[in-house]
Amino acid sequence: MPRYRITVEYEGTAFVGWQRQRNGMSIQQRLEESIQAFSGLETLVQGAGRTDAGVHALGQSAHFDLAKDVSPDKVVDAVNFHLRPDPIAVVSCEIVGEDFNARFSATARHYLYRIVNRRPPLVIDHRRAWRISRHLDAAAMQAAAAYLVGNHDFTTFRSIHCQADSPVKTLDRLDVARSGDSIEISASARSFLHNQVRCIVGTLEWVGEGKWSPDDVQAALVRRDRAAGGPTAPAAGLYLVRVDY
Repeated sequence: MPRYRITVEYEGTAFVGWQRQRNGMSIQQRLEESIQAFSGLETLVQGAGRTDAGVHALGQSAHFDLAKDVSPDKVVDAVNFHLRPDPIAVVSCEIVGEDFNARFSATARHYLYRIVNRRPPLVIDHRRAWRISRHLDAAAMQAAAAYLVGNHDFTTFRSIHCQADSPVKTLDRLDVARSGDSIEISASARSFLHNQVRCIVGTLEWVGEGKWSPDDVQAALVRRDRAAGGPTAPAAGLYLVRVDY
């Protein structure tokens, strides 16, 4: 029984997130329905990251097994045919070993958060970025981000509903870069807590606005209390960019 690894791109606005849920359509469900539609086989699609409602992906990774051999190119074409017209696409597929697991075999996950820092409303980037009209100091945001890189207890920067056994994670990269009206925040780690990136971005926005200093972010981290941190940034600006193995 071959195991397939697929890389998936999606615009998450209309979905309840990656994982199957009872309250609406998920990315996982649409992929499973599309695989069954072309193969006639029920299968479980397991993803590398459970992105939330409204979060997008440029390179989500997932795997599934089929009880018959199908070429990777045919998988790509057939699944994409049955995904239409939803904003989901399988961009690549390969056969992997039976010990491969999209979630547990991952060595790094890379996220991007997009802020558009301008007064006019968004048109092209509507629901694909966070518009902030007040000027943000990206250099101050970068100085604050430096305090969060490394191995820390990230209780201050995770959802109160997070089900992870431990709040301790190692954040390998957290960079803030401005280009014109665009501010991009890049985060990399082996794994993340629920809402970790969005909680961090919401706090960095306070720094950019001048409500907090970079030292306030360090103090919030040490507090280990979600109430000590800034708000959770909107889902619309977050993208799962790539998963490494």
